[in-house]
Amino acid sequence: MEAGFGEMRLGVVVSFFVYLSYFVLIVFGHVNDFIDRLFRRRSKEEAGYPPLMSDFEAFYTRRLYSRIQDCWNRPIVGVPGPWMGVMKRTSRDETWKTDLKVTGEVVRCLNLGSYNYLGFASNEGPVFEGVVESVKKYGISTVSPYAMLGRTALHRECEKNIAEFVGKPDAIVFGMGYEANSTTIPALVQPGDLIVSDGNNHASVVYGCRLSGASVRVFKHNDANDLERVVRDAICRGHPRLHRPWRRILIVVEGVYSMEGVVCNLPEIVRIKNKYRCYLFVDEAHSIGAMGMTGRGVCEYYRVSPRDVDVLMGTFTKSFASVGGYVAAEKPIIDFLRFGAYSSIYETSLAPGAARQVLGALACIRGLDVRKGLECELNPSVCAPFPSGHERLSNLRKNVSYVRRELQRQGFRIMGCPDSPIIPVMVYFPGKLPAISRACFEKGIAIVVVGFPATQLLGCRIRLCISAAHTIRDLKWAIGVLNQIGKDSCIKYGMHSASLEPRKPKLSISLVKRVE
Repeated sequence: MEAGFGEMRLGVVVSFFVYLSYFVLIVFGHVNDFIDRLFRRRSKEEAGYPPLMSDFEAFYTRRLYSRIQDCWNRPIVGVPGPWMGVMKRTSRDETWKTDLKVTGEVVRCLNLGSYNYLGFASNEGPVFEGVVESVKKYGISTVSPYAMLGRTALHRECEKNIAEFVGKPDAIVFGMGYEANSTTIPALVQPGDLIVSDGNNHASVVYGCRLSGASVRVFKHNDANDLERVVRDAICRGHPRLHRPWRRILIVVEGVYSMEGVVCNLPEIVRIKNKYRCYLFVDEAHSIGAMGMTGRGVCEYYRVSPRDVDVLMGTFTKSFASVGGYVAAEKPIIDFLRFGAYSSIYETSLAPGAARQVLGALACIRGLDVRKGLECELNPSVCAPFPSGHERLSNLRKNVSYVRRELQRQGFRIMGCPDSPIIPVMVYFPGKLPAISRACFEKGIAIVVVGFPATQLLGCRIRLCISAAHTIRDLKWAIGVLNQIGKDSCIKYGMHSASLEPRKPKLSISLVKRVE
């Protein structure tokens, strides 16, 4: 009881000072705006032009984001492997508000910010050699929509192997993961249908839901009880204006949520889906290749049959180190999407080299010979020292477990599922984000810091992405650096069992609890 009271008290104190810091930033920002109006010339908006952004968006960009913009969009040199070169930038003033320019100096950094989960981001090895050969044979692009001339033998092979890998009869590939969501969802549902979406779904899902014209209701993040309440209420009440039953109800969730590192509670979601006869759409952008004993995603992780999920979507930009995405489902659904999704008709298809990268990575994950073809069994003497898929998955699990355990032991407050390759380290205070990002960059560690509006006001965090290509020696050194930076910036809150996130998840496998 005393420990729980102490955690709640700490949560109230931290929340108070976080809100206070935002209040101070906003007050000083408005004071600066007032001074600008007195002593500087009028802006275009004040001269009679209509504003391009809302007042708050313009204010936030001008007075908050622009001062710390050097912490994002850092240009890199080479492939985003376990180590990569990051280019230094400079600004004409110390506030970083003017345009940033590269200096030509490159810093070698340990990459803890890229989604290179299985370590396929490399310019050497049999997968890379296969990509080079495909470029020589097919060129760098089809320059044609997928539904017309853009579907080559590589695309057909890619679709076949993806469908077999995830356990679905058929699949379709897209040139961009974002459009796999934003153009597929409008093809599957229309006005008169209902979409029940998780509150923390990705922007591509949100955009696809809006384009569909269907009604949208949001349930609390990863809360199966709230999901059932929303679905049951929707069935009972029907359409709000017509009071007629919904034609279809589509539940949309993610396998692993990229900002929280939380795995969706798929067994409960499937139970609700079957109970109320709904359809289920699962975005596996961060779970395919990284979750499950053989990398087959969240269905394998929970031992849920892929037949219980109507549509499985995923991207190739994470575990496969390529570009594009896919949608896997029953054959009639995929046949409809080939000519019913906007991107398959109007957008160019996946580049052949990118498709070959996916095939090579997929062959390695499945234990097939990357050099000789997907039909051959893996010959260790041929692919050595290229790590096998089993070794990569094993290394990823070991690295994730090691980093999470050591960060907790050092006193950092972390979130998410213990098996997720995404490890958010809570910072809470927005003013500490740029200091931590710049300190890590100076020490040779490339990290991603995230704050409002990508998270809630109290959700500022460091997002670490672990790769199978990292060595324990590299990670041990990085944790030592982070430990020192954590002490200097006072983000080691000392209690390992709780987080100060404002909403409490219902998923039992999460290592942390959130205090509302």
